[in-house]
Amino acid sequence: MNDDKKSRTPKDTHYAKLRRSFRDQKAGGPPAAFRQRPSTPPGEAPAEGLLRLYGLHTVRAAIDNPRRRIRKMLVTRNALERLAIGDIATLPFPVEIVEPKEIDKVTGSDAVHQGVLVEAEPLKPKRLEALGDATLVLVLDQVTDPHNVGAIIRSAVAFGAGALITTARHSPQESGVLAKAASGALEHIDQIEVKNLADALGQLHEAGFQTIGLDSDGLTELEPSFSAERIALVLGAEGKGLRQKTRETVTTLARLDMPGEIRSLNVSNAAAVALYAARRFLSARTQP
Repeated sequence: MNDDKKSRTPKDTHYAKLRRSFRDQKAGGPPAAFRQRPSTPPGEAPAEGLLRLYGLHTVRAAIDNPRRRIRKMLVTRNALERLAIGDIATLPFPVEIVEPKEIDKVTGSDAVHQGVLVEAEPLKPKRLEALGDATLVLVLDQVTDPHNVGAIIRSAVAFGAGALITTARHSPQESGVLAKAASGALEHIDQIEVKNLADALGQLHEAGFQTIGLDSDGLTELEPSFSAERIALVLGAEGKGLRQKTRETVTTLARLDMPGEIRSLNVSNAAAVALYAARRFLSARTQP
Protein backbone atom coordinates (compact mmCIF):
# COMPACT_ATOMS: atom_id res chain seq x y z
CA MET A 1 0.00 0.00 0.00
CA ASN A 2 1.46 3.40 -0.98
CA ASP A 3 1.72 6.40 1.32
CA ASP A 4 -1.14 8.19 -0.43
CA LYS A 5 -3.62 5.42 0.44
CA LYS A 6 -2.32 5.20 4.00
CA SER A 7 -2.92 8.92 4.51
CA ARG A 8 -6.59 8.79 3.53
CA THR A 9 -9.04 9.46 6.35
CA PRO A 10 -12.65 8.25 6.66
CA LYS A 11 -13.73 11.78 5.75
CA ASP A 12 -11.71 11.60 2.51
CA THR A 13 -13.41 8.31 1.65
CA HIS A 14 -16.82 9.80 2.42
CA TYR A 15 -16.26 12.77 0.12
CA ALA A 16 -14.98 10.47 -2.61
CA LYS A 17 -18.22 8.49 -2.46
CA LEU A 18 -20.24 11.70 -2.66
CA ARG A 19 -18.25 12.86 -5.70
CA ARG A 20 -18.99 9.56 -7.43
CA SER A 21 -22.65 9.95 -6.54
CA PHE A 22 -22.87 13.40 -8.11
CA ARG A 23 -21.05 12.15 -11.23
CA ASP A 24 -23.70 9.43 -11.51
CA GLN A 25 -26.43 12.02 -11.11
CA LYS A 26 -25.01 14.15 -13.91
CA ALA A 27 -24.98 11.05 -16.10
CA GLY A 28 -28.73 10.79 -15.67
CA GLY A 29 -29.07 8.17 -12.94
CA PRO A 30 -29.71 8.43 -9.19
CA PRO A 31 -26.70 9.06 -6.94
CA ALA A 32 -24.96 5.81 -5.98
CA ALA A 33 -25.21 6.77 -2.30
CA PHE A 34 -29.00 6.65 -2.58
CA ARG A 35 -29.38 3.51 -4.66
CA GLN A 36 -31.10 0.53 -3.12
CA ARG A 37 -31.06 -3.07 -4.16
CA PRO A 38 -34.29 -3.97 -5.94
CA SER A 39 -36.79 -5.42 -3.50
CA THR A 40 -38.21 -8.90 -3.92
CA PRO A 41 -42.01 -8.95 -4.23
CA PRO A 42 -44.02 -11.48 -2.19
CA GLY A 43 -44.40 -14.92 -3.75
CA GLU A 44 -47.59 -16.85 -4.33
CA ALA A 45 -50.27 -16.74 -1.65
CA PRO A 46 -50.45 -19.68 0.75
CA ALA A 47 -52.89 -22.50 0.16
CA GLU A 48 -56.53 -21.71 0.87
CA GLY A 49 -57.30 -21.72 4.57
CA LEU A 50 -53.73 -20.99 5.61
CA LEU A 51 -51.80 -17.84 6.48
CA ARG A 52 -48.13 -17.03 6.93
CA LEU A 53 -46.72 -15.83 10.22
CA TYR A 54 -43.17 -14.55 10.48
CA GLY A 55 -40.78 -12.96 12.94
CA LEU A 56 -39.13 -14.48 16.02
CA HIS A 57 -41.66 -13.39 18.67
CA THR A 58 -44.63 -14.14 16.45
CA VAL A 59 -43.51 -17.64 15.51
CA ARG A 60 -42.31 -18.59 18.98
CA ALA A 61 -45.68 -17.60 20.45
CA ALA A 62 -47.50 -19.53 17.71
CA ILE A 63 -45.47 -22.67 18.45
CA ASP A 64 -46.28 -22.38 22.15
CA ASN A 65 -50.02 -21.89 21.53
CA PRO A 66 -51.83 -25.26 21.68
CA ARG A 67 -54.73 -23.74 19.73
CA ARG A 68 -52.53 -22.88 16.77
CA ARG A 69 -52.22 -25.55 14.08
CA ILE A 70 -48.96 -25.10 12.16
CA ARG A 71 -48.43 -26.92 8.89
CA LYS A 72 -44.74 -26.19 8.19
CA MET A 73 -41.85 -23.91 9.07
CA LEU A 74 -39.01 -22.34 7.09
CA VAL A 75 -36.16 -21.18 9.29
CA THR A 76 -32.51 -20.18 9.03
CA ARG A 77 -29.94 -21.79 11.31
CA ASN A 78 -29.36 -18.52 13.13
CA ALA A 79 -33.08 -17.97 13.74
CA LEU A 80 -33.46 -21.58 14.90
CA GLU A 81 -30.86 -20.98 17.60
CA ARG A 82 -32.62 -17.79 18.70
CA LEU A 83 -35.98 -19.56 18.87
CA ALA A 84 -34.47 -22.01 21.40
CA ILE A 85 -36.80 -24.81 20.35
CA GLY A 86 -34.45 -27.67 21.09
CA ASP A 87 -34.84 -30.82 19.00
CA ILE A 88 -36.86 -29.88 15.93
CA ALA A 89 -37.66 -33.56 15.41
CA THR A 90 -40.10 -33.30 18.31
CA LEU A 91 -42.19 -30.63 16.57
CA PRO A 92 -45.51 -31.85 15.15
CA PHE A 93 -44.89 -30.20 11.75
CA PRO A 94 -42.11 -30.33 9.14
CA VAL A 95 -39.19 -27.90 9.44
CA GLU A 96 -36.98 -26.84 6.54
CA ILE A 97 -33.60 -25.17 7.16
CA VAL A 98 -33.13 -22.48 4.50
CA GLU A 99 -31.14 -19.37 3.63
CA PRO A 100 -32.76 -15.95 4.30
CA LYS A 101 -33.27 -15.34 0.57
CA GLU A 102 -35.56 -18.38 0.40
CA ILE A 103 -37.89 -16.75 2.92
CA ASP A 104 -37.59 -13.44 1.04
CA LYS A 105 -39.02 -15.22 -1.99
CA VAL A 106 -42.11 -16.11 0.03
CA THR A 107 -42.72 -12.96 2.10
CA GLY A 108 -41.04 -10.40 -0.11
CA SER A 109 -37.80 -8.75 0.97
CA ASP A 110 -39.62 -5.82 2.62
CA ALA A 111 -41.11 -8.09 5.31
CA VAL A 112 -39.04 -8.23 8.51
CA HIS A 113 -39.19 -12.01 8.89
CA GLN A 114 -36.01 -12.35 11.02
CA GLY A 115 -35.24 -15.67 9.39
CA VAL A 116 -38.37 -17.64 10.25
CA LEU A 117 -41.80 -18.24 8.74
CA VAL A 118 -44.61 -20.69 9.39
CA GLU A 119 -47.72 -21.58 7.45
CA ALA A 120 -50.60 -22.11 9.84
CA GLU A 121 -54.37 -22.18 10.15
CA PRO A 122 -56.02 -18.97 11.41
CA LEU A 123 -57.32 -18.98 14.96
CA LYS A 124 -61.08 -19.35 15.13
CA PRO A 125 -62.77 -16.30 16.68
CA LYS A 126 -64.95 -16.94 19.71
CA ARG A 127 -68.50 -15.87 20.48
CA LEU A 128 -69.38 -13.18 22.99
CA GLU A 129 -70.76 -15.83 25.34
CA ALA A 130 -67.18 -17.08 25.81
CA LEU A 131 -66.12 -13.85 27.51
CA GLY A 132 -66.01 -15.46 30.93
CA ASP A 133 -65.11 -13.37 33.97
CA ALA A 134 -62.91 -10.79 32.21
CA THR A 135 -63.03 -7.36 33.82
CA LEU A 136 -61.40 -5.40 30.99
CA VAL A 137 -62.08 -5.80 27.27
CA LEU A 138 -61.38 -3.77 24.17
CA VAL A 139 -63.97 -3.16 21.45
CA LEU A 140 -63.02 -1.92 17.97
CA ASP A 141 -65.59 -0.13 15.84
CA GLN A 142 -64.42 -0.70 12.26
CA VAL A 143 -60.70 -0.19 12.86
CA THR A 144 -59.36 -1.71 9.64
CA ASP A 145 -55.61 -1.07 9.49
CA PRO A 146 -53.78 -4.33 10.37
CA HIS A 147 -50.74 -2.46 11.74
CA ASN A 148 -52.96 -0.54 14.16
CA VAL A 149 -54.96 -3.61 15.16
CA GLY A 150 -51.76 -5.58 15.75
CA ALA A 151 -50.35 -2.81 17.94
CA ILE A 152 -53.66 -2.59 19.83
CA ILE A 153 -53.59 -6.34 20.50
CA ARG A 154 -50.06 -6.04 21.87
CA SER A 155 -51.16 -3.31 24.30
CA ALA A 156 -54.31 -5.23 25.24
CA VAL A 157 -52.26 -8.26 26.27
CA ALA A 158 -49.70 -6.12 28.08
CA PHE A 159 -52.43 -4.55 30.26
CA GLY A 160 -54.31 -7.78 30.87
CA ALA A 161 -57.39 -7.25 28.73
CA GLY A 162 -59.46 -10.41 28.57
CA ALA A 163 -60.64 -10.13 24.97
CA LEU A 164 -60.66 -8.09 21.78
CA ILE A 165 -64.12 -7.66 20.27
CA THR A 166 -64.43 -6.79 16.59
CA THR A 167 -67.16 -6.88 13.94
CA ALA A 168 -67.33 -9.64 11.32
CA ARG A 169 -67.23 -6.97 8.60
CA HIS A 170 -64.92 -3.95 8.31
CA SER A 171 -62.21 -5.54 10.46
CA PRO A 172 -58.87 -6.89 9.22
CA GLN A 173 -58.47 -10.62 8.81
CA GLU A 174 -55.69 -12.36 10.68
CA SER A 175 -52.51 -11.95 8.62
CA GLY A 176 -48.74 -11.93 8.81
CA VAL A 177 -48.69 -8.13 8.93
CA LEU A 178 -51.17 -8.00 11.81
CA ALA A 179 -49.42 -10.79 13.71
CA LYS A 180 -45.99 -9.17 13.27
CA ALA A 181 -47.32 -5.86 14.63
CA ALA A 182 -48.76 -7.76 17.61
CA SER A 183 -45.32 -9.32 18.26
CA GLY A 184 -46.68 -12.61 19.59
CA ALA A 185 -49.64 -11.11 21.47
CA LEU A 186 -52.10 -12.53 18.94
CA GLU A 187 -51.69 -15.93 20.60
CA HIS A 188 -52.50 -14.61 24.10
CA ILE A 189 -55.91 -12.98 23.83
CA ASP A 190 -59.39 -14.20 22.98
CA GLN A 191 -60.69 -12.66 19.79
CA ILE A 192 -64.46 -12.31 19.74
CA GLU A 193 -66.29 -11.57 16.52
CA VAL A 194 -69.82 -10.10 16.48
CA LYS A 195 -72.23 -9.34 13.66
CA ASN A 196 -73.90 -6.30 15.22
CA LEU A 197 -71.80 -4.07 17.46
CA ALA A 198 -74.74 -2.26 19.06
CA ASP A 199 -76.30 -5.58 20.08
CA ALA A 200 -72.94 -6.73 21.45
CA LEU A 201 -72.64 -3.57 23.54
CA GLY A 202 -76.11 -4.25 24.90
CA GLN A 203 -74.99 -7.74 25.94
CA LEU A 204 -71.95 -6.24 27.64
CA HIS A 205 -74.25 -3.91 29.60
CA GLU A 206 -76.31 -6.90 30.72
CA ALA A 207 -73.09 -8.60 31.87
CA GLY A 208 -72.25 -5.60 34.09
CA PHE A 209 -69.79 -3.80 31.83
CA GLN A 210 -69.51 -0.05 31.65
CA THR A 211 -68.86 0.67 27.96
CA ILE A 212 -66.74 3.78 27.43
CA GLY A 213 -66.39 5.20 23.93
CA LEU A 214 -63.19 7.14 23.32
CA ASP A 215 -64.12 10.39 21.60
CA SER A 216 -62.19 13.65 21.35
CA ASP A 217 -65.45 15.53 21.91
CA GLY A 218 -66.46 13.52 24.97
CA LEU A 219 -67.91 15.67 27.76
CA THR A 220 -65.81 14.03 30.48
CA GLU A 221 -62.17 13.05 30.79
CA LEU A 222 -61.47 9.34 30.77
CA GLU A 223 -60.16 8.75 34.30
CA PRO A 224 -63.13 10.33 36.18
CA SER A 225 -65.56 8.43 33.96
CA PHE A 226 -64.67 4.98 35.37
CA SER A 227 -67.37 3.69 37.71
CA ALA A 228 -67.86 -0.07 37.30
CA GLU A 229 -66.10 -3.31 38.17
CA ARG A 230 -66.06 -4.34 34.51
CA ILE A 231 -64.96 -1.97 31.75
CA ALA A 232 -65.16 -2.18 27.96
CA LEU A 233 -63.17 0.45 26.07
CA VAL A 234 -64.60 1.21 22.64
CA LEU A 235 -62.44 2.79 19.94
CA GLY A 236 -63.33 3.89 16.42
CA ALA A 237 -61.36 4.14 13.22
CA GLU A 238 -58.96 7.00 12.68
CA GLY A 239 -60.57 9.92 10.94
CA LYS A 240 -64.17 8.68 11.22
CA GLY A 241 -64.05 7.81 14.90
CA LEU A 242 -67.01 6.01 16.47
CA ARG A 243 -70.10 5.53 14.35
CA GLN A 244 -73.21 7.42 15.43
CA LYS A 245 -75.03 4.25 16.51
CA THR A 246 -72.04 3.26 18.65
CA ARG A 247 -71.91 6.72 20.22
CA GLU A 248 -75.57 6.42 21.13
CA THR A 249 -75.19 2.91 22.60
CA VAL A 250 -72.12 3.18 24.87
CA THR A 251 -72.59 4.03 28.54
CA THR A 252 -70.21 6.99 28.41
CA LEU A 253 -68.33 9.09 25.88
CA ALA A 254 -64.99 10.17 27.29
CA ARG A 255 -61.90 11.94 26.02
CA LEU A 256 -58.22 11.65 26.80
CA ASP A 257 -56.82 14.74 28.49
CA MET A 258 -54.25 16.16 26.06
CA PRO A 259 -53.04 19.61 27.08
CA GLY A 260 -50.49 19.85 24.26
CA GLU A 261 -50.81 21.40 20.83
CA ILE A 262 -51.82 18.08 19.22
CA ARG A 263 -55.32 17.09 20.25
CA SER A 264 -55.53 13.52 18.99
CA LEU A 265 -53.51 10.31 18.95
CA ASN A 266 -53.11 7.39 16.61
CA VAL A 267 -55.78 4.85 17.56
CA SER A 268 -53.22 2.30 18.76
CA ASN A 269 -51.58 4.90 21.02
CA ALA A 270 -54.96 6.01 22.34
CA ALA A 271 -55.78 2.37 23.12
CA ALA A 272 -52.56 1.95 25.09
CA VAL A 273 -53.20 5.09 27.19
CA ALA A 274 -56.83 4.13 27.84
CA LEU A 275 -55.90 0.54 28.79
CA TYR A 276 -53.29 1.81 31.24
CA ALA A 277 -55.79 4.14 32.92
CA ALA A 278 -58.49 1.46 33.08
CA ARG A 279 -56.13 -1.13 34.52
CA ARG A 280 -54.99 1.28 37.24
CA PHE A 281 -58.63 2.00 38.16
CA LEU A 282 -59.58 -1.68 38.32
CA SER A 283 -56.45 -2.60 40.30
CA ALA A 284 -57.19 0.15 42.84
CA ARG A 285 -60.72 -1.21 43.35
CA THR A 286 -59.41 -4.67 44.25
CA GLN A 287 -56.88 -3.43 46.79
CA PRO A 288 -57.93 -3.68 50.49
